[in-house]
Amino acid sequence: MSLQAFLLLAAALFAVGLYGALSQQSVVMLMMGLELMINGILVAAGAFWHYVAPGAADGQVLLLVALTVMALEMAAGFAVVTALYRAREVDTTDDAGDLKG
Repeated sequence: MSLQAFLLLAAALFAVGLYGALSQQSVVMLMMGLELMINGILVAAGAFWHYVAPGAADGQVLLLVALTVMALEMAAGFAVVTALYRAREVDTTDDAGDLKG
C-alpha cells in the first residue's frame, strides 16, 4: 500500500472518532471516539515511520508501547466510569458535569 492510502485510513479513523467524541453524550461512547482518534494518529505515525526507515523496527516498537499505554489508559478510564455509575448512576457527560465534592 502507498503512503497516501495509509494517511487516508488514518484521516478516516480520526474523523470518525472526532464525530463520535463530539456527538455522543454517553461517557463510554466518548471514550471509544477518543480511542479511534488516537488509533488514527498511531496509523499515521506508523506509516510515516515505515516510509522514512523501512528496515528499522524502532518505529514498530514505539507504536507498540504507545498502543499498550493507550490500552491501559482506557482501562483506567472505564474503571472510573464504572465506579461513577455504581456510586451515583451517572452515565452521560451532562450528568457528570454536575458532580461536586
